[in-house]
Amino acid sequence: MRRIVTLLAVCLAALLLAPAAPAAAAPGTPVIFVHGFSGSASNWITAESVFRAGGYSSSDLYAYEYDSYGDNVDNARGLATYVSMVRARTGAAKVDIVNHSMGGLVSLWYLKELGGSAYVNHLASLAGANHGTTAASTCLAFRTCQQMYPGSSFINTLSAGDETPGSTRYATWYSPCDGVIIPYTSTRLSGATNNYVACETHLGYLTDTTILSRVRSFLAS
Repeated sequence: MRRIVTLLAVCLAALLLAPAAPAAAAPGTPVIFVHGFSGSASNWITAESVFRAGGYSSSDLYAYEYDSYGDNVDNARGLATYVSMVRARTGAAKVDIVNHSMGGLVSLWYLKELGGSAYVNHLASLAGANHGTTAASTCLAFRTCQQMYPGSSFINTLSAGDETPGSTRYATWYSPCDGVIIPYTSTRLSGATNNYVACETHLGYLTDTTILSRVRSFLAS
């Protein structure tokens, strides 16, 4: 009995003195979330939770806010400044961007027209209004909605030439149940990995943990 007790004591001491197993390495690229029309940073609460569960720390996750009723060219310039700030704060050479709805236009203008593709590893677009949406007809009093309408000079500029420039990896998620991006195929980008979702509402992407986990996996690819 004494030998058993002694053996247990030795084993316990070994466990206590053994170095702890290293934690899983955290993802090395900061993520910037870009909301849609009339949205805010609060849209990404679920996404941030999903990303933290996958190894990201709060210091890896950022949400860019812009003026939904102003001008998307100015919003894209603001995103460029925000990316520079995140890179300076984290020391990262590049960031990943996850956008929703009109945030797709803001993100794409930054990457394509402002040289942002040099600073972005991955771009994930959830129900992005990447080729516009006729639903913008309900808010044409605002410049951003005029730019979001199919056939606008803003949309035509983004659609001309290479839709997925640079070494950035692009992916989109789109669904016939969207109801706001009309036509729903507007989200697709030539040269991107375009993921068809059988049925998801426009705002549903923001709280769909399955899709958000797939987005997180895409950023890790």
